[in-house]
Amino acid sequence: MRQVIIIGSGPAGYTAAIYAARANLSPLVVASSVEAGGELMNTTEVENFPGFPEAIMGPDLMAKMQEQAERFGAEVLYDDVVSLDIDGPVKKVTLGSGASHEADALVFATGSAPRKIGIEGEARLSGRGVSYCATCDGFFFRERVIAVVGGGDSAMEEATFLTKFASKVYIIHRRDELRASKIMQERAFKNDKIEFVWNSEVVDILGDEAVTGVVLEDTVDGSRRDLALDGVFVAIGNDPRTHLVHDKLDLTAEGTVWVDGRSSRTSVPGVFAAGDVIDPTYRQAVTAAGSGTVAALDVEHFLAALGEAGAPAPDAAEIDGLPGAEPVAKVDAA
Repeated sequence: MRQVIIIGSGPAGYTAAIYAARANLSPLVVASSVEAGGELMNTTEVENFPGFPEAIMGPDLMAKMQEQAERFGAEVLYDDVVSLDIDGPVKKVTLGSGASHEADALVFATGSAPRKIGIEGEARLSGRGVSYCATCDGFFFRERVIAVVGGGDSAMEEATFLTKFASKVYIIHRRDELRASKIMQERAFKNDKIEFVWNSEVVDILGDEAVTGVVLEDTVDGSRRDLALDGVFVAIGNDPRTHLVHDKLDLTAEGTVWVDGRSSRTSVPGVFAAGDVIDPTYRQAVTAAGSGTVAALDVEHFLAALGEAGAPAPDAAEIDGLPGAEPVAKVDAA
């Protein structure tokens, strides 16, 4: 029986593990068997995480976070959670290996997954020219012509990185201006290998065994044209990974896990959430890390209030010293 299990190994999960481990809670971190480290494992240089003025590669940052958590006594398990039983005071986590673990408290920090365009050719050619990770697949497109779909920071970062390999990179955006930060825009605009395709939406991806091009629809006049390509990188945002808690935790209208005010408390006592899975707005590594801190402190207070082993879980009102607010409008999972 554990005191706390943390599901997720991104900035939120590992920061929660660092704080929980320093509080002698001996947390178990279920890090995933294939996606350990979260979305930063697919990121190149991280320039805006405090403490790294010369920038740091995403995988290196996550390795340091894991090392720090383990230094204080966190245990990291490379497996995948397939089901949760969180109704009673004991929270049960079942893994893909068939093993199960129980704890008094649970931190849900599963992050987000890349959003898909949602067209037939995308699914059919995924892994055969359609990718969601430039750092994973960029090497395979040396001297090829490729496109990045999107207009935010992620799209600019992907496109800039891909110019190291590709002969030409199109950035396809459905509007005539970008959402990306100024510094990311400037880098893309200055890169001779990048060409912008404005007011255009990808409505089909062409190819039988591999990508040969896309069909673009003009968002202004509705006209369509083909663009020959060897690859398509999709960078249009992310969706929270909430499939494990559908019908178990309340969700917001944005699809994120509902939490009470500025706390990490969910609709189920003893279950806390942190990181991108609760954040539809900011979605930064540093805000996720801060959210993980909140979750660990909330867990510590919860366990202290829990008292003797086997005592019923306290309601939020019984836990002194925790930040919170009156519940806002929330919706059940569909």
